[in-house]
Amino acid sequence: MIKFENQKFHLSNEYFSYVIEISRGKHLLHRYWGRPLREFRDSAPLQAIDRANAGQLAEFENERTYSLDVLPQEYPVQGHTDFRIPAYRVEHENGTNISELNYSSYKIIDGKPALKGLPASFGDNCQTLEIELVDICKNFTVYLYYTIFDDSPILTRSAKFVNTGGKKIKIRHAASAAVDFNENDFDIIDLYGGHAAERTVQRHKLQRGIFEVSSTRGASSHQHSPFIALARPDATEFFGEVYAASFVYSGSFAIKIEAEQFGTTRLVVGLNPDTFSWLLEPNEEFQTPEVVLNFSANGLNGMSQSFHKFFREHLMRGKFKDQVRPILINNWEATYFDFNEEKIIALADCAKELGLELVVLDDGWFGKRNDDNSSLGDWFVNREKLPNGIEGLVNAVHERGLKFGIWVEPEMVNVDSDLYHAHPDWILHVPDYKPSFSRHQLVLDLSRADVREYVLDAMRKVFSSAPIDYVKWDYNRHMTEAFSAKLPPERQLETQHRVILGLYEIMEKLVNEFPDILFESCSGGGGRFDAGFLYYMPQTWTSDDSDAVCRLSIQTGTGMAFPIVAQGAHVSVVPNHQVGRVTTFQMRNFVAMCGTYGFELDITRFTAEEKDEVKKYVELYKEIRPTMQLGKFTRLLTAYNNGNEYAWQFEDENRIVVVYFRVLSQPATPIRILKLAGLNPDREYHLKKYFPPKKMSVDGGKQVINFQEKSFYGDELMNNGLAVEKIDGDFAAYMWVFEK
Repeated sequence: MIKFENQKFHLSNEYFSYVIEISRGKHLLHRYWGRPLREFRDSAPLQAIDRANAGQLAEFENERTYSLDVLPQEYPVQGHTDFRIPAYRVEHENGTNISELNYSSYKIIDGKPALKGLPASFGDNCQTLEIELVDICKNFTVYLYYTIFDDSPILTRSAKFVNTGGKKIKIRHAASAAVDFNENDFDIIDLYGGHAAERTVQRHKLQRGIFEVSSTRGASSHQHSPFIALARPDATEFFGEVYAASFVYSGSFAIKIEAEQFGTTRLVVGLNPDTFSWLLEPNEEFQTPEVVLNFSANGLNGMSQSFHKFFREHLMRGKFKDQVRPILINNWEATYFDFNEEKIIALADCAKELGLELVVLDDGWFGKRNDDNSSLGDWFVNREKLPNGIEGLVNAVHERGLKFGIWVEPEMVNVDSDLYHAHPDWILHVPDYKPSFSRHQLVLDLSRADVREYVLDAMRKVFSSAPIDYVKWDYNRHMTEAFSAKLPPERQLETQHRVILGLYEIMEKLVNEFPDILFESCSGGGGRFDAGFLYYMPQTWTSDDSDAVCRLSIQTGTGMAFPIVAQGAHVSVVPNHQVGRVTTFQMRNFVAMCGTYGFELDITRFTAEEKDEVKKYVELYKEIRPTMQLGKFTRLLTAYNNGNEYAWQFEDENRIVVVYFRVLSQPATPIRILKLAGLNPDREYHLKKYFPPKKMSVDGGKQVINFQEKSFYGDELMNNGLAVEKIDGDFAAYMWVFEK
């Protein structure tokens, strides 16, 4: 998949080609990324592009047509002759930040080397290109890594810095990848948001200048997802070219796009230079996190499906990555802090009656915690609430044939805690300044080995105290005052990244020591939903907002990059606790089924009629769960930014499930026809089950369209489509289940 000929590297498979040129024996130039090429013969040579006569600095004296300020590069440097966004910046002991990297050598490696201390993709069906670039003053060396997989339109990239000189250097900026495009006719698609409003899809035309999505919060954040897509203006869900990037990292990041004077575009993805620096002693090395680059010739659905498949097969690990997830009841919105053993056992009894499979005990089971003011860090059981301890409660739940899960927030501490009283220096805190609080919490300094050892020991004791099946790992505030008492002044800007590396070290040990625990990550909801966490924990709580209408937008944005089986989704009470909306029970259930279905309300308050309805939904979901969680996901109809209609399709080898949601009823609307996608035109699809909204107002309450037990060929469902019968009422949810 990797060839080197005529000073050009050609990385290619059946999905894409990526071409790099060694120019004049020294510069690494980006030549092509896109649809697969049989062979790259340079039909558009750079020599024909004379743009360097407008005051550009020339790389070679008296040769105005060769300027790094206009040439497309693979890893551009700051401060030499390129004034665009750089990929890296190194500061020398004399205070200068000028360097120049020249090509030195390459290796083609079968497989993919692991990235030390970092989450990264893996696989046997891949090849890796290692390119060595050496500073002309031999102060340092940079290795660029490119991995191509034979079954995917994905290319992964990262960089490693090695101090090969005899003096210290300080890395001020270290991107994982840069890509130069010779044009700027793109739309940008990014995912913005906030707490309880994560990953809203935003599409806008690329303008001249610099566009940035980033986080300085020490987490990938609710506000911006570490994802970006550059789509052709005519690209739709099914057609057109899309170039996308997802950063495999859980801390502060920066994705920058520059459309510059000559109409070219530069994309740079990596650690956020505003919160990062790294002192590199002689012979030391620094590895950047990985970027997953994705080329789709089949629109946004093609992009999303490639991300989903790649993350499931080449990033997520452990026994649960290909297993369907249990249907759970979480006690948080049912009880908040006000619970005891009897209440949780009552939930378990009701869960068993309804056919649920997992009971999760959320915040408040430890220390003296009856609100969010105290006890974070004190990971011992509150015996007033749980007199028989965690083990007694787990045994009671297991006796009912259910699994048991528990909530932890190991990265935080309250001032009102035994841990803080014993070790006030263990928090991130700048001396002489008052610390900032959020939810009455402070952040533990996981860059310190002693703090990491405490967290590891505490979690080992909790996880081994009883046969726990599931852990919800939370993180409810972002980093401020990122100062470590253990680091010298010249290393303080390393703190944020060192904390993330410390977290990765803890999680790597725990997920390996407890392989039978299903871990779900959480950060005030979806504040750390990133590819880095999926390497350790195969699912994430998508958002603290469980309102069905809000979740249509949130789960749409999340599904742009992340697989359905990774998205926690629960049915909650109405009026909804976050926005006060009252939606239909069917809509709440069907939206939650488009993720890892569960419940987050007091199920013991259901009426007999409601219990019967829940049992039917649970029975239905258990039947279609493999399709919903592990099947191919397609957006048939997407109303971005809180629109009125959504239609999604799920497909595996056995069935097709189609869901359609209409938020508000409107008069005089046209017939909605859903054209299914990706079916076998010559195969029959038998409609086994059909669920229209319950409220009927046509033909005396009878269905007008009844396809029950009918079969259709794939070509008709794709080209003629599936009609949605008009049923009045807000918050309408429909489902069709086809068997192949």
